Formats: sequence, C-alpha cells, structure tokens
Amino acid sequence: QVQLVESGGGSVQAGGSLRLSCVVSGYAHSRNCMGWFRQAPGKEREEVAGFTRGGGSTYYADSVKGRFTISQDNAKNTVYLQMNSLKPEDTAMYYCAAATTQFRRTGSWCYSPHPEDFAYWGRGTQVTVSS
Repeated sequence: QVQLVESGGGSVQAGGSLRLSCVVSGYAHSRNCMGWFRQAPGKEREEVAGFTRGGGSTYYADSVKGRFTISQDNAKNTVYLQMNSLKPEDTAMYYCAAATTQFRRTGSWCYSPHPEDFAYWGRGTQVTVSS
C-alpha cells in the first residue's frame, strides 16, 4: 500500500533551520504531482510547495518563497523540504502529499487550493518556531 512518512520536525528558535523528509513507498505512479502542506491551529490547510515527481516543475507559496527549498533523492525514494530563516508564523503541522497525476489547476503545475486533489497523505510532523 502507498505510504508517506514524514520526519524532521521539531522545535527551533526564529531564524533557525529544519529539513523535513518524506519517504515514499508502495507508489507506482510516475511524474505525478507531490506537495508539502501545513496547517496551523485555527487555520486552513495550505500548500507551501508543489513539485513533479522526478523533476520538471516546482511551486512555492509566497509566504515561503526564498526560504524553503524542495529536493528529491530518487535512489532513496525520499523528498525533502529544507526550511531556512524560520519564523514563528511557520509553526504548523507539516504534511507530505501525493496525487495520482500531474495537474495544473491555477496556472502553476502541482499547486491547488483544494487538498482533495492529493490522494495520499502522511501523518504529519510538527514544526514549532519560537520567538
């Protein structure tokens, strides 16, 4: 069965860095969309980064652009979210997600305001940034 497992979350002070990992297993689709989402208490889930599995396109939300970077290690079936210059407003549960196809909903590949466009989800990893 498809399984996405996130790790790397924790508690850091503002200005610090974390690298989140998502190990993908049991997933047969190729060149599908994947994304990193976050959800803070009382807030809607938002996509902070989207990308095509195996490369080809990337998307970053304005709130994280220039601070967060996606990378992939195909040999390890792992995708990463490097988070630098963290701010208290970055505090949230972070989720790795995968769709079954590529899509272009809003003009940017692999970005969607509708989380249901992603079929598979990890359980999340908590990121807490203190002032």
